[in-house]
Amino acid sequence: MHPLFKPSSAAFTTTLFRTVVCSSTARAFTPRRTMTTGIPSTTAKAQQSAESKSTNGPTFDSVGVKNTNINEAAGVKLSSHQRVLVGSVLDLFAGNPTLKHLALWSPEATFTDPITISQGYPKYSAQWYGLPAVFNPINIVSHQVVAAGNPIELDLRNRYTIKGIKTEQEIASRVRIFVDESSGKIEKVEDRWNDSLPDGPISQAFRKLNAVTVPMIVKVPKSEEEDRKMQAEREGR
Repeated sequence: MHPLFKPSSAAFTTTLFRTVVCSSTARAFTPRRTMTTGIPSTTAKAQQSAESKSTNGPTFDSVGVKNTNINEAAGVKLSSHQRVLVGSVLDLFAGNPTLKHLALWSPEATFTDPITISQGYPKYSAQWYGLPAVFNPINIVSHQVVAAGNPIELDLRNRYTIKGIKTEQEIASRVRIFVDESSGKIEKVEDRWNDSLPDGPISQAFRKLNAVTVPMIVKVPKSEEEDRKMQAEREGR
């Protein structure tokens, strides 16, 4: 540069200062894109909790679940632990209770339908063991899981036949399975019938299966050996 055009030290310093300040200011006010933090849905939370129980949790084989072909509605995806719970509940509705099935329930759990409320192990266990004592056979006509959150929800159609007189009837219901997220155990099952039962032998049979009388007349096994014996007797009928 020609000496005549060489800037003075003061002028050069002032220019450099302005350049640095302007550049820093521009960077400070440059808009930034921020990523929103998504809040997991109820279904996602329930499945995350269920998956955490699946690693060392119960399986179809360890429980002895018979209904392993779980029908899920479009867009519904159960976790492996949820599938075990649903399959075990379907077994109960089909009249196949075992102590291992009921071990998936909290001791303080509740079963409800339009006729009864069975709260606590002595009552709900008698309810499930009482079902095959009154009805035989019990056939699941169809089922479909429609929600994989908490509660898990499924549409169920069952055909019940009263032992001895062979009167049968199909009942359609919405079943809701509530799960304790800390333990992974069932804390409540609601059986919501779509239609009220008509008067007749079927309705009378169901009313006999109430939380007050059933624990006094239905035998619930106390050991695995006794449970296997009762199961063999049911399957041999």
